[in-house]
Amino acid sequence: MTIEQIFAQLESLSNEGVLKHNKKTGAHDNMFGVKMGDLRTMAKKIKTNHVLGLELWATGNIDAQLLATLIMVPKTLSTQELDSMVRSVKFDQLADWLYSYVIKLHPDKEELRQKWMQSTDPMAARAGWSLTSGRIAREPEGIDIKALLDRLETEMPTAAPETQWTMNSALAQIGINHPTYRERALAIGEKLGIYRDYPVSKGCTSPFAPIWINEMLKRKG
Repeated sequence: MTIEQIFAQLESLSNEGVLKHNKKTGAHDNMFGVKMGDLRTMAKKIKTNHVLGLELWATGNIDAQLLATLIMVPKTLSTQELDSMVRSVKFDQLADWLYSYVIKLHPDKEELRQKWMQSTDPMAARAGWSLTSGRIAREPEGIDIKALLDRLETEMPTAAPETQWTMNSALAQIGINHPTYRERALAIGEKLGIYRDYPVSKGCTSPFAPIWINEMLKRKG
């Protein structure tokens, strides 16, 4: 498919409800508002196409960029290219898809994680804390949990909203996966109160760290 054909299809799949939701959650106007399921269906038809993915990303259209994350080849991106992509994102959902489908699969993600953990750019820091959260849960070797808790306690209250979200995830993962530090993680969550009153749908778990931690522990039995 050509860029023109893809854009024609994206436009035909525009959904008013998605448009409204995306704008409400911080998206700019360069988008059609396509449902996630429709984007995934398109990606399956296009299949892996890194060059086309880069072209779609370069358009700046949110739907095209979401689609691009599904057809790119992560290892083909240089660290400089990926760093630039991360910093260019202004919409949380796009940041999350870029993380899930590209960043997590990049061979140099650890090098980038360490760089982003020291960044003042909100989206770079968001990605750094996302990668750190994953390390805390699955590959904690070499991670200084105590130092992370010190940073979380000090930095979370004034962090940008984009970054605060993944910092909170790291805090929860510490409490869930590291019994030695669980009490302190819970105490930090209670002290800071971040997301304490966050609205959640019925059946969903609150992002408030103490509730999140205790709910996951309950499920583990």
